[in-house]
Amino acid sequence: MNPNTLQIVATVIFAIALVHTFSTKIFERLAQRHPAHAGIFHLLGEVEAVFGFWALVLIVTMAFLQGSGTAVEYVDTRNFTEPLFVFAIMVIAGTRPILQFCVMLARGVDRLIPLDGNVSFYFTVLAVLPLLGSFITEPAAMTLAALVLRDRFYRHDLSPKLMYATLGVLFVNVSIGGTLTSFAAPPVLMVAAKWNWDSAFMLTHIGWKAAVAVAINALAATLLFRRELEALPAADTTGLDQRVPPSLIALHLAFLGGVVVFAHHPAIFMGLFLFFLGVAHAYERHQDRLILREGLMVAFFLAGLIVLGGQQQWWLQPLLTSMSETAVYFGATALTAITDNAALTYLGSLVEGLSDEYKYALVTGAVTGGGLTVIANAPNPAGMAILRGRFRDETVHPFWLLVAATPPTLVAILAFRLL
Repeated sequence: MNPNTLQIVATVIFAIALVHTFSTKIFERLAQRHPAHAGIFHLLGEVEAVFGFWALVLIVTMAFLQGSGTAVEYVDTRNFTEPLFVFAIMVIAGTRPILQFCVMLARGVDRLIPLDGNVSFYFTVLAVLPLLGSFITEPAAMTLAALVLRDRFYRHDLSPKLMYATLGVLFVNVSIGGTLTSFAAPPVLMVAAKWNWDSAFMLTHIGWKAAVAVAINALAATLLFRRELEALPAADTTGLDQRVPPSLIALHLAFLGGVVVFAHHPAIFMGLFLFFLGVAHAYERHQDRLILREGLMVAFFLAGLIVLGGQQQWWLQPLLTSMSETAVYFGATALTAITDNAALTYLGSLVEGLSDEYKYALVTGAVTGGGLTVIANAPNPAGMAILRGRFRDETVHPFWLLVAATPPTLVAILAFRLL
């Protein structure tokens, strides 16, 4: 490894950004102590704003070291399709028609489970909705599951243990639950075409193992907090009592499907999104508030990660290629906690001559660690943006998220390594 000055500086900035993500609560406290500057401190206390802010620092530094032309060219060569896609899919998936459809689907599964209403519904949300990520994409599944959890459970005075455990299981299950197909999970998408991994391959080699782990994680959380769940009000409090016409639900599903189908063509899916905004405005009586702010913040987060991550290849790729098959699995699981898992698999796809065992270890390791931190998997910031307001001080502490996500991560490790 022979990094140049810019790469070293970029890695230092990336490290500072990582530390910042674990220190957002400090800025919230500063906002209370210094009300005159509360606005900027609140901004720096937003997890979704961290990487966007430090990406700006990197671009300014790059312009200073190598000239503004180089900085502009660097930004122009980044691919921001994923942030745009996540923004569009979050907003559409968070609408009342889509939520009502998913709640009806969950209720159908719920009736088959011989448990208390709240208990069975909780299990269904954590077990079924993450697996939908294999078909409607992980960001959409995360958005739907987080909104349902927020309106059905997090609106009550839950214990911190239940809140963090639920978030940890949700993040892990969404990360591994998108592996039943080859087109829905970003870390799989990065390698599927080059390695000829179609959906049949994913289902038979990786997906069914992920589904087993998802079910075990959901069941374990359900049984662990069964008494607290049973004590919650039995009434349906999803806020979706106003019925949406089936035709409007079908139209929203068509928009959602169109954005998914054209996920790699931003001009098309953003055009569909603009049409969707027109339809949503025309039928406002069947809509709740569109989550535009949350979607924009998540897109800002991912765009910042792309800008910062583009300068980390000099140390990530040699590190990955120097590992054995077993080491790369656990290495990818650990590295995912500090960098987006899609970035790891993308770097792996650049290496020629990898064995099938190495490829399997890299991808499964990347998705295994996808729930450990908010930056580990692209959909995590979406779930964080939706549920964070229900936590104390509207802050999710990174350490407790790591603690809560560790048990379901261990289940995923056992599933991928032993089954």
